[in-house]
Amino acid sequence: MKEIKQRSDCPLSYTLDFFGDKWSLLIIRDMMLEEKSTYGDFLSSKEKIATNILADRLSMLENNGFVTKQVAEDKKSKFVYTLTEKGIDLVPVVMEIGLWGSKYNPPGIKNELMNALREDRERTIREIQESLRKKLPHELQ
Repeated sequence: MKEIKQRSDCPLSYTLDFFGDKWSLLIIRDMMLEEKSTYGDFLSSKEKIATNILADRLSMLENNGFVTKQVAEDKKSKFVYTLTEKGIDLVPVVMEIGLWGSKYNPPGIKNELMNALREDRERTIREIQESLRKKLPHELQ
């Protein structure tokens, strides 16, 4: 697993320690916006993450409290990943990064989400967060 060593007390440096690597943020994006929750789901993303990197990033995200991992109800050998409150708190950040990317690399964010963010950014972010909180395991709600 990728070891995270805090380099300074700077909040930006702390954030980049976790998300300076593109894969972690893309996994979180997929959980937030694509409702992906299993190893296989993440492997099917269009960015084509390598299996060893995916396993490493999921482990790092779990060990640092961004996601939780539970055995799937339908298959004991499969795990389901869910964003924790710490991960859900990243929704505004992911939305802002997506809006910035959409501005400079159209078409960007899906039209429906883009329109909702333009119409009422705060409400849209709140609704996404609320839908993610409903997926939290009962002991984390």
